[in-house]
Amino acid sequence: MTAPMEAARRVADAVLYEGYLLYPYRASAAKNRMRWQFGVLVPPNYPGEPSGSVTECLLEAPGEDATLDLRLRFLHVRGRTVEREEDDGYWPVPKLTVGGRDYLSFDEATEREARATLSLAHVTAGRRTIEVRVPGDRVFENIAGPGGERTGRIVCEHQPLDAELRISAERLPGPYGLVRLRIEVENTAHWERADAPREEALRRSLVAAHLLIGVSGAAFVSLLDPPMWAEAAARQCRNENTWPVLVGEAGRRDVVLSSPIILYDHPAIAPESPGDLFDSTEIDELLTLRTLTLTEEEKREARITDPRAAEILERAADLPPELLERLHGAIRHLEVPARTTSEDDAVTVAGVRIAKGSRVRLRPGHRRADAHDMFLAGRFALVEAVFLDVDGVRHLAVTLEDDPGSDLQREQGRFLYFAPDEVEPA
Repeated sequence: MTAPMEAARRVADAVLYEGYLLYPYRASAAKNRMRWQFGVLVPPNYPGEPSGSVTECLLEAPGEDATLDLRLRFLHVRGRTVEREEDDGYWPVPKLTVGGRDYLSFDEATEREARATLSLAHVTAGRRTIEVRVPGDRVFENIAGPGGERTGRIVCEHQPLDAELRISAERLPGPYGLVRLRIEVENTAHWERADAPREEALRRSLVAAHLLIGVSGAAFVSLLDPPMWAEAAARQCRNENTWPVLVGEAGRRDVVLSSPIILYDHPAIAPESPGDLFDSTEIDELLTLRTLTLTEEEKREARITDPRAAEILERAADLPPELLERLHGAIRHLEVPARTTSEDDAVTVAGVRIAKGSRVRLRPGHRRADAHDMFLAGRFALVEAVFLDVDGVRHLAVTLEDDPGSDLQREQGRFLYFAPDEVEPA
């Protein structure tokens, strides 16, 4: 595997397990009863959710010798059913306790990957179809009682999966050697039970499905921030149930991640993150601290819910204080854009020029919904900088005058931010 593809895989793994199991990591938690929300491609006859995705992206490929490295990655749901042994056979149960140990029925998932290497000339000449076949399997694990007697079993089963990859490309007119690459992913499993529970359909679905697309001998063009000469072509790209972005180090254009969740170009895993928590909308520090507050009974249930939940519990319990401190926050790319004149680092409020070093009184405006702002109203602050955001709007970075930690905040670059109409000259 190439280094760029390896770096892309680390981000793709986070996408693969996004929402896999949510805090408090217990099967009984309400938000873990409706699982797998991202990138689910259900069988074509199952209603309510898509069975396929379409990725279109642009390549800058003046020559004909480019090669594509295509990888379809997804989770394959693995049913885990606990069965109690009775006189007339085995019967599924939600939970079985034997010898003080609990066994829980709760589905898991297995990583799958289908790979293909194609020449760009090959797919430009005509659409290519790749069939993806994943066979089913079933494994039994006996549950023995304290005396060795058999009291039940665990049945782990994969249903077979069938899918297709359809790859095509076309050269676009113009002098830039642009090629529009199109990749369709389709779940082709035969399914007749439209009224079946979603849990059953998920076992025949591609879950968290996404594409890693590498190229050699050419370069991808960003669809989020294309160069001016490619803007029209970028707008014409059609993507369904997926979101292609450049991945790898900033500036690289040899790998695209077509993700079921919205990302920016060149996403990266924070180096401070100690491991998977499966929920990118939360903060690692917050989730780790919350995990530590679970009761022993809650931790016991989480451990039998899924092996990955058990790993989270152990990691949180063993996290050294210095690593927990790293989770408290990090500053990246704190840069003040270059200015042509010193006037650009100031704003005028009520006829008074406000710049770095100015003293202001805070008047949080109606745009704010945080109750914490009521405690800032009327307090005095020192302007540390005037920043310009990507939309050309100015913001004042301030520290509170009466805050004993202001020196530390100034050193770390942690400021409070206010619009010019939310302050008044002091």
